[in-house]
Amino acid sequence: MSDEKLLRLLRRDLASIRLAATSLEKSLAKCAKLTPAPPQSFEDEETFDALTSRFARTADILTQKVLKTTVLLLREDAPTFIDRMNLCEKLGMIPSAEELIAIRDLRNMIAHEYATENLLELYADTVSASPALLTAVSAATSFIKDRFT
Repeated sequence: MSDEKLLRLLRRDLASIRLAATSLEKSLAKCAKLTPAPPQSFEDEETFDALTSRFARTADILTQKVLKTTVLLLREDAPTFIDRMNLCEKLGMIPSAEELIAIRDLRNMIAHEYATENLLELYADTVSASPALLTAVSAATSFIKDRFT
């Protein structure tokens, strides 16, 4: 894929990550006023469900689109997710590969969690991990802006 095409993809993905991060921030602020412990109202549950969905979307856009495309543009070799996160940390694109790997694991749990007894823990973990995800988004977008614009 040409650099021109990759830059177009990166611009599109940056617009997507800005929207996703903004939605995640709003959901996080709303959830900060709630407690993910029983008893919960249906409305509270919907609020936490929205947070987990927005968290997963933001994590996907960052790790599977923005960072992946940036690594391709830099012509670096990082074939696996862990390799890519370690490279991104080394280059200063993200603060911590370990945090992004944990965020990816949480994203996978969100995508595959069907047992209601684990939902409260999942909500609490998402609230806890959201600031690190938002920090990583900010760091990556700053890196890209400095490097490619």
